[in-house]
Amino acid sequence: MNLTLMIPSLLWPEMTQPQVYENLSLPSLERLLSKSTFSRYPAQEMDAWLCTAFNIANQHNWPIAPIMLHADNASLITHCDFWMRADPVHLRIEQNHIMLADSQAFKISLEEAQQITQSLNQNMGHHYDFSLLPLRADRWYIRLPHTPQMQTHSLQEVTCRNINNFLPTGNESIFWHKIFNEAQMCLHDHPINQQRESRAELPINSIWLWGGGILPKSIHSQYTHIWSNNDFAHALALASHTSYSKLPVNADEWLSNEISSSNNLVILDNLLVHAKYRNAYYWRETLKNLENDWFLPLYQALKTGRINQITIVAVNEDSLLEFVVMRTNLWKFWLMTRPLTSYIVKQHAN
Repeated sequence: MNLTLMIPSLLWPEMTQPQVYENLSLPSLERLLSKSTFSRYPAQEMDAWLCTAFNIANQHNWPIAPIMLHADNASLITHCDFWMRADPVHLRIEQNHIMLADSQAFKISLEEAQQITQSLNQNMGHHYDFSLLPLRADRWYIRLPHTPQMQTHSLQEVTCRNINNFLPTGNESIFWHKIFNEAQMCLHDHPINQQRESRAELPINSIWLWGGGILPKSIHSQYTHIWSNNDFAHALALASHTSYSKLPVNADEWLSNEISSSNNLVILDNLLVHAKYRNAYYWRETLKNLENDWFLPLYQALKTGRINQITIVAVNEDSLLEFVVMRTNLWKFWLMTRPLTSYIVKQHAN
């Protein structure tokens, strides 16, 4: 049995803060990494890596919206329509920057989403040939009659960053900048936001346009089973007819499933939100839990032959690191165990 372990934000994003790693005990993870064949690639967001892993072509943008829509409401989707995400976000001005927070930083109910999108559709629907569909509280969609000539950045990529560096580009980008601005004006004093602010909740004062595309005619998986709590991974599993399960509590529970599939993908993405929002304490605590719950049992399973090979894919903000370790590698005594911080030094070295 082979395992691909996909871990976004395995390295802390601020490389100038080595103190984040102080007294962080990760013996099993560090043994696995040290005994592996190591490669480094250009940075990719998690969703982009998943698209690549499922052999999905980039259509100006990664077509995340139609793939997610196929999972949210397959009756709406065809292989001809262009769909784009228009998700609710909170924008905050900080000095000369406009910083974005996604729904991981706030809660929004489906009723709130429906009222907000109804207002946006009433204010903008008669000007533009589309309407917002809030199929989930924090996942909104737009269907367009044609494929717009523009490139966007994913919500994951822009979260906690200055949006001025990530606005749409391309021949039709000015049109979408206008929609972006009109949405903000509509939501500025919206009754829902007034209610939210009275409860000390973040207002939903904008939308983020991203992930546009047409549903691929076929999506192929190299994996025989996917284990994850990530919605996009679930959507990809559905679209590719790949077996899918929610992520077990720990590796012991995962191994107790008597796994028959030969090529498993396990996604451990709970470090990501803490890294995005620069919460070092919770990032450290989560990594400690992963050491005990996943890395230690997986190391032991590799050592005893229950697993033949583990590939660890670390998707970080500045690079993508891939570590491939086979059972036979564990006996290579000359490969000394190195701390996690040594891979940060390697990134600087090149």
